[in-house]
Amino acid sequence: MPTLLHSVAVFCGTNFGSNPEYAQGAQALGREIARRGIRLVYGGTHKGLMGVVADAALAEGGEVVGIITLLLHERGHSHAGLTQHEVTQDMRSRKTRMSDYADAFIALPGGLGTLEELFEAATLTQVGEHHKGVACLNTAGFFNPVRSLFDHAVKEGFMKVEHSQMLMFNEHPGALIDALERWQAPVVSKLIEPMAK
Repeated sequence: MPTLLHSVAVFCGTNFGSNPEYAQGAQALGREIARRGIRLVYGGTHKGLMGVVADAALAEGGEVVGIITLLLHERGHSHAGLTQHEVTQDMRSRKTRMSDYADAFIALPGGLGTLEELFEAATLTQVGEHHKGVACLNTAGFFNPVRSLFDHAVKEGFMKVEHSQMLMFNEHPGALIDALERWQAPVVSKLIEPMAK
C-alpha cells in the first residue's frame, strides 16, 4: 500500500556540475515535490544545486525548510527566501535534523557531502534505525557507478541483494517519488554467513 510522503530530504551539491542537465534535473525535482504538496528539506544554502532545487520548489508555492551549519551560515551561505530556516552547530546535528523532518530521502548529483549523506541514510535503513526509503535522481546517469559498486559489493560477499536493491534510481522525478511511496523496507539481516572452510 502506498505511503503518503509529507516531507522529503534532498541531498545535493553546492556546485552546479559540468553538465547543465544536473540543474535541469534539480529544477524538475523541486517543482514536482512542491506540486505534490510535499515539504522539501535540504541543506539551507542558495549555492549550486541546493539553491536550484529550493528556488524551483518555492516558485511553485512549495514549503521549503533549510537546515544549515553555523559555520556555513556565518559565511553567508544561507538562502534568504525559505519558509523555515534552522542553524545547527555542526554537520552531524544538521543530518540528524534533516532526518527528523524526512519521510524519505532523495540524492541529486554532488560530491563528498552528498554521497556521505546518501550512504548514511541508506545504512540507517539497512540496520533498522529508521524505515525510510532512499533514492537517487539519476540525471545523465550520474549515479550509475554507485549502482555498479553495489552490484560489486554483492558479488564480493559484502552485501545482500535485498540491500543492494534498496536504493532506488530513476531520472524522472515523478517516477522516483512514486517509487518511494511504494517502497517497503527489506526484512533480511545484513549479516552474511561465512564461507565454509
